[in-house]
Amino acid sequence: MLNSVRVVFWAMALMLVMAAPGMAQEAKSVAGAIPGAVGAGLVAIGAGLGIGLLAKGAVESIARQPDSAGTIQVAMIIAAALIEGFTFYAIYVCSTQNPFGG
Repeated sequence: MLNSVRVVFWAMALMLVMAAPGMAQEAKSVAGAIPGAVGAGLVAIGAGLGIGLLAKGAVESIARQPDSAGTIQVAMIIAAALIEGFTFYAIYVCSTQNPFGG
């Protein structure tokens, strides 16, 4: 129980730190920047987890079949680039959204 509380605490702290660039955007009020900042933080966390799982799967695949390492590596790089592209787009959308107008 204590470990899960600790993990949730650190996840929330990390999300707030990662959302700081989104909160730096000019808005009419701080409350208008918070939803976009939280969204940007969640997108960054999700992308990190996605690329981490992608790399984990690629390394395990290469360990099982070293002969096809080149093909696996190319597929991994293409998938990571697509994840990064979507992440940058989503962070941009989150940082430009202001639900209170302006």
